[in-house]
Amino acid sequence: MPLNKLPLAIRATTALLTLGMASQAAAFQITAGDLKAELYGYARFNASYDFNENVANTTRSASFAKLENGSDAQNREIKGHFGADAIQSRLGVRVMTPEGVRMVVEGDFRGQGNTLRLRNAYGEYNGWLMGQNWSNYNSFVGNTPVLDFDGLAGTAGLQGRVAQVRYTATNGFSWSLEQPQTKVVDGNERTSLPTLTARFERTSDQLTYSAAALVHQVSFDDGDNSSSKMGYASFLAARLSLTDTVSIQGAINFSDGANAYLYRSGENFGAEDAYLRGNSLRTISGYGGTIGASFDLGDGRSMNIGYGLVTIDWDNAESDGAAVTNKSETNQNVMANYLWSPVRNVMLGIEYGYLHRENVSDHRGEAHRLLFAAQYNF
Repeated sequence: MPLNKLPLAIRATTALLTLGMASQAAAFQITAGDLKAELYGYARFNASYDFNENVANTTRSASFAKLENGSDAQNREIKGHFGADAIQSRLGVRVMTPEGVRMVVEGDFRGQGNTLRLRNAYGEYNGWLMGQNWSNYNSFVGNTPVLDFDGLAGTAGLQGRVAQVRYTATNGFSWSLEQPQTKVVDGNERTSLPTLTARFERTSDQLTYSAAALVHQVSFDDGDNSSSKMGYASFLAARLSLTDTVSIQGAINFSDGANAYLYRSGENFGAEDAYLRGNSLRTISGYGGTIGASFDLGDGRSMNIGYGLVTIDWDNAESDGAAVTNKSETNQNVMANYLWSPVRNVMLGIEYGYLHRENVSDHRGEAHRLLFAAQYNF
């Protein structure tokens, strides 16, 4: 079916599926009295082959942190690393009451030691959501479908789930108070206030777009000295259907004192927000973005290619003598894949990935890899 004729909800569900999230259609429905429950999830197999340095994490996703000694590994001519797991597999339950209260509890097996990890646990009623869910400072509309579970650097907002209170209005506006994500170079960070976010999302003809902003407090307290600064971040994400079968999508991000919300900055996720200069904090800024294209080939087949980049400005911290020499300054990655759905609720795919990392010290590392995935939704 042509992309620009699909309802937004269907297009969004398709994008979430290829990103590794569960299908919205449940195979198992249970009715107990006046409650309706659905059991959903998927079984997922991932296998990776790293041509030079082994950068695979659980779910076989690629880690920028493992590129720290990339050039050394290449000099030793270490070549060829294979691995496979099913840790990404997921299980969730949705419950709906006659009054319109919706509850979700969902987990996967990416916890420590491959144990069950809580992903979502929330209740929702009349636009109000309380619990753990995707951050409101987040959007999927500009995401290029990739097989790597951790995705492209510079993707819009915090690609993670946090405890929060959120209200979503019918006009596409939503705001939230969330558990803050903060980190200071010198450690001893303190969370004293929740993060405040606001987001607007809308579809107009072939264009879907989202814009968001946040403000939070970054605090330091070592028992003798304390200091606080305000941090800010914003992003803009969009998807444009150029033809019935071709779309382009992407995002741009900026942060100042809120780099935990700049996706895949730092060693792998979230650079520090501030550093200590004397007895007071000084914020650190960064920016990033993604660009990608998707091609519907018909008969359940598609191709996608995406590029992501994030950069952190460590200049002031370095000149002030902060210990940032080995910090990641720029992370970049490229992913290109071919996806195929031979039958309903089954997705097979193969993906080429390239990673490049440059530290403040100008040390560089890079990796080339292949990723295969098979996903069975229920």
